[in-house]
Amino acid sequence: MIDGEPKSARKHIGELVAQVKAGKRPLKALLEEVGLYRRGLRKGLVEYILRVLPSQAAVIEAFFAALANPSTLAGNRDALQDTEAEFTGEQGSGWDDESTKPDWARQDSSSTDPPPDPPDPGDAPADPPAPPAPQADPQPAWEDLKPERRRLIGVMALLMADHSSRTAQDTGTRKGLATGQVSVILDYEKMMAGGEKYAVSSSGFTLAPGEVRAMMCSAGIYPVILNGKSLPLDLGRSQRLFSKAQSRALRAAYRGCSYPGCSMPVERCELDHLDAWEKGGATDINSAALGCPVHHVERHCGLFHAVKIPGCRPMVLLPEALDPEQKLRVNTYFMTPDEAIKADQLADRMTELWRAGELQVEIVDP
Repeated sequence: MIDGEPKSARKHIGELVAQVKAGKRPLKALLEEVGLYRRGLRKGLVEYILRVLPSQAAVIEAFFAALANPSTLAGNRDALQDTEAEFTGEQGSGWDDESTKPDWARQDSSSTDPPPDPPDPGDAPADPPAPPAPQADPQPAWEDLKPERRRLIGVMALLMADHSSRTAQDTGTRKGLATGQVSVILDYEKMMAGGEKYAVSSSGFTLAPGEVRAMMCSAGIYPVILNGKSLPLDLGRSQRLFSKAQSRALRAAYRGCSYPGCSMPVERCELDHLDAWEKGGATDINSAALGCPVHHVERHCGLFHAVKIPGCRPMVLLPEALDPEQKLRVNTYFMTPDEAIKADQLADRMTELWRAGELQVEIVDP
């Protein structure tokens, strides 16, 4: 893992070190330390420390992912811009010009002096006007803001929203304040056997059994059961695009781009037909992968290949210039350390069987 994906390896090693330092702590001990702590005023800013359970962190990460996408309700740019304008005085989405600004936001609102009289033609020439004062740099566009600032604005929008009604249309309040969706992947056999680490969130947080039970009872949590039969996950040739059920299952299972080492989260990835639809391919789960906008295009350009393996998730075969060993690989960046080790072992095993001629794989055409 270290040689193949150094970026993923560094992430997993850091997580393993943190787990060793933390030890196996009961939920009661964790609950005694969770909370929002105010550190005080530092350099003109009030600092807080937020300590949450992994299950709570999964909800926060899901909201941040939705916040980064302008096509989602949580990422509504106009609503978020209006929220920040309430604190900074910058132009909101409803300020078309100077006349539509509130009084406190107008540049001349603090001045009550009457305008100066026009000059008399017989007077001596006036001194040349002073150069204009330097203007403050304009605020950067929303997409150019640091992620930390965007996240704060999204959280403030949630705190300031009127939650007395279910819809913004009923209250007339700002729109675009939705929470993120969390997917939890359970290892059913390990759960029934009484194992500890049998659940992980779609954002890669290992969940304790107590947290999982609590999440199952919470409204707004959608269960995603892989390899189950409760949803029609295979559509064959009846539908060109993947269904919502298929999309949810794929994003929960793969959690991010399929290219080894890519850190693009699943919310920004695209569903990829490994069996080209125009060549008679089917819209089925076992013929699908996830790719970020860059690596999705690169695969279709033939810069690397997806590999379909019977009864196994698709893997990736890099070009020989990047991988002289020509091993089958999986992106482990969004996995837990335990999952990453198992995924690497599976990829090594599939590579051995493929080279020995004991495994029929399909190297997908671009």
